[in-house]
Amino acid sequence: MLIIAAKNFQMQFSSTILILPGLGNSGEGHWQTNWQQQFGFERVEQSDWETPVCDVWADTIDAAVMQHDLSNVILVAHSLANTTVAAWAKKYNRKIKGALLVAPSDTEAETYPPGTTGFNPMFLNKLPFPSITVMSGDDFYVRPERAKYFADCWGSRLVSIGNAGHINVAAGYGKWDEGFVFLKELDQ
Repeated sequence: MLIIAAKNFQMQFSSTILILPGLGNSGEGHWQTNWQQQFGFERVEQSDWETPVCDVWADTIDAAVMQHDLSNVILVAHSLANTTVAAWAKKYNRKIKGALLVAPSDTEAETYPPGTTGFNPMFLNKLPFPSITVMSGDDFYVRPERAKYFADCWGSRLVSIGNAGHINVAAGYGKWDEGFVFLKELDQ
């Protein structure tokens, strides 16, 4: 059991937490990196962070997930990793404990960076496990109505945290203790 102290309160997690960064990986100072370093969550390392191929990323996630008791795995995805989780779920249909999907990117939008393969069109299948999608009202990579649409298609509970950019270091989210509340909900 993992015990986490954040903002003067203590949380206990009994799940296996797998960190899934998006395009470019989550570098130093990113909340995903902080969670990994501080609390020992496992990062799923992709072979190509800059020009990813969806099937390869989904297969890498599956290999990592299958090393654990599926009923105890929670995925913590950021940005492009949200789309990858949906692609992985469609391909493998694994029933895990849950997924925290933070700052989904719209791979069909004109604002989405080029260089990815197989992530477009968006995967809009219902996920076979509980999930929470956390969105921002002013994310450059997804309009609010699209984030809501994705969450609805995925069968995910949607939470808006206001204007929080892409919920990354550039938006001031190097540390994100509030995110543990959503993770704890999935850990129940």
